[in-house]
Amino acid sequence: MKTINKIAFVLCTLLLCTSCDNFLNQDVPQGILSEDQVNDPQYIDNVVISAYAVFISAEDVNSSFSMWNYDVRSDDAYKGGSTENDGDVFHQLEISQGIMTTNWNINDMWVRLYNCLSRVNAAIDALNAMPDTYELKAQRLGEMKFLRAYGHFLLKRLYKNIPFVVDPNMKQADYNELSNTKYTNDEGWQLIADDLEYAYSVLPATQADKGRPTQASAAALLAKVYLYKAYRQDDPASHAVTGIDNDDLEKVLTYTDESIYTAGGYGLEDDFHNNFRPEPQYENGKESLWAMQYSTNDGTNLGNCNWSYGLMVPSRIEGGCDFYKPSQNLVNAFRTDANGLPYIESFNQKDFDAKTETADPRLWLTVGIPDFPYEFNPDYMMKRTQNWSRSNGLYGYYVTLKHNVDPDGGYLIRSALWFGSPMNRIVVRYADVLLMRAEALAQLGRDAEAIAIVNQIRNRAARSTAMLASNPIPTTPTHSPR
Repeated sequence: MKTINKIAFVLCTLLLCTSCDNFLNQDVPQGILSEDQVNDPQYIDNVVISAYAVFISAEDVNSSFSMWNYDVRSDDAYKGGSTENDGDVFHQLEISQGIMTTNWNINDMWVRLYNCLSRVNAAIDALNAMPDTYELKAQRLGEMKFLRAYGHFLLKRLYKNIPFVVDPNMKQADYNELSNTKYTNDEGWQLIADDLEYAYSVLPATQADKGRPTQASAAALLAKVYLYKAYRQDDPASHAVTGIDNDDLEKVLTYTDESIYTAGGYGLEDDFHNNFRPEPQYENGKESLWAMQYSTNDGTNLGNCNWSYGLMVPSRIEGGCDFYKPSQNLVNAFRTDANGLPYIESFNQKDFDAKTETADPRLWLTVGIPDFPYEFNPDYMMKRTQNWSRSNGLYGYYVTLKHNVDPDGGYLIRSALWFGSPMNRIVVRYADVLLMRAEALAQLGRDAEAIAIVNQIRNRAARSTAMLASNPIPTTPTHSPR
């Protein structure tokens, strides 16, 4: 009975907040559910929907579940913004100095993700209480365990040592006793994999509701988890990789087998750019294995917009904050030689000359470069001015394209403070599956097979020129990879 009361409290407090698109914007009753209602299949899916909804409603422009804010620790992005003090906690991450666990960005993501897991576990408790005669019980449990694995995956990838909330019999006081060192690094990854193994065993090949994961979604996330797990990091003193486990790599091969994905109709988009377009005909395309579903005009005022990328809009667009700036290192990585092959000297930080040098076509679909049209709109020509770099060049003049939309295309939504769009955020793509398989094959010494997969990705890149042809750039420096 305590489980029912907990669920009733959650639902009353959250007013059964629904998410967006397809099944996530259906009508649901408000208020506290009785025990009979929770045990009734007519109502149980409302509990499930509230668990899905939290992965959209709980995120924020400063705390995006895409984790773009934390990508500044890598060499492919700069923080951006107006100055080093604009979002100073992310500046600290960028330079690896002054980072405190008490910083709001470290704590905020922790709290938001555990709030997500709380709602997922409430749904799992409710589903476990359902009679076995409920024909969707196993499938819905698979969906929720998929979400629980995803939440734990994001936490573990960011914090490494985390408390796992997987015990369905925990009482409120037990949460105060949770330890983030109960499991080794390897055991933690396996807990996540266990939830996904269950999901894989019960989820269908396709779902009518696009926001729900499929068997292929679970397989793709399983492959990712086992790939992380393969690189053992159980030395608490250094966190260095101590070895690579071949059994885990074989698991990656198991869950990236092509037959899993063809059964659900998945594959590579013909054009790379289609994955990052907001138009309905491109959303949930064949390469999208699982995506966060966003919407507008769904009866909820501004809708369930994707606000998580709101800080990325360039300063040229009124109110744009100009965060998450592509680095010179990223741009150089797309450089090619005259034969279209990767330019091996591209990592020397030499400025890329967009008018004379050759590049992989994906560069022009990923990074906005001065003297070229922003989002292929000639009314927004990018320049080396403060209009296109809020920091006046401190973080460079490149802008991100994949996460933004054409300002005049009808998909840029303005609120009082931020920008949003209805464009889905793809969590895992079929291209990711292919590259994970290639990595596992390479580590297992099967180089020829790995190279064939990489060339499959590169050949698709060579064909990804439709947008470039219809929106001519000043010169045509792109060269198809071979």
